Amino acid sequence: MTITILLFAGLAERANEREIQITLPEQASVRDLLRAVAEQHPALAPLLSSCFVSINHEYAAIDRMISKEDEIALLPPVSGGEEPRFSITEEPLSADKLVRLVSNPHAGAILTFVGTVREFTHGQRTVYLSYEAYAPMAVEKMKQVAAEIEERWPGAQVAMQHRIGDLQVEEIAVVVAVATAHRNESFEAGRYAIERLKQIVPIWKKEMWEDGSEWKGHQQGPWDPISKYEEGGK
Repeated sequence: MTITILLFAGLAERANEREIQITLPEQASVRDLLRAVAEQHPALAPLLSSCFVSINHEYAAIDRMISKEDEIALLPPVSGGEEPRFSITEEPLSADKLVRLVSNPHAGAILTFVGTVREFTHGQRTVYLSYEAYAPMAVEKMKQVAAEIEERWPGAQVAMQHRIGDLQVEEIAVVVAVATAHRNESFEAGRYAIERLKQIVPIWKKEMWEDGSEWKGHQQGPWDPISKYEEGGK
């Protein structure tokens, strides 16, 4: 049976239309519907874990059965909307949130990289780190990294978030999540993501020591953000 689904807000924007059609077997459930949406409209797949389905103007449980006469809508969160896959924030970061953003039915592996503040670097004790970013450009460059990954590893889903401000030892500074069909791709794409982020995303950190401080760059040799990525981050 063919089902028409109404879309709103970020979902409609992502799909570039207000309604979509999917094909379902008879006696399909809401769970089947969500799986079919992810398969037949891959652009919506990363958002589905935070959405609800309504049937005839009522929120529907995951095992609710569907008929072709039903009026069905796919609803993003009302408060706050879609969690951004790419962001610069002063708020604490969560790897679990990024996993949910990239998780989709086609992914057999999700790799997360979590960068934290360490206390000692080359024997020197760090009291805290202070991060600064050119936020609008940083977000655009994160999107560029994701596009490069999706070109190299088709079907990959990527999310990146970086924190700015003062961070204490053990706090999370950056999280990258990459979902791919197979684990080898996930490892490779995840490595590419963090190395490329360090290479081209305009974020700086100031190391605050007990006896002084210093601004640090990407620490991968001469800074050349317009060059292509090579193994080793050069």
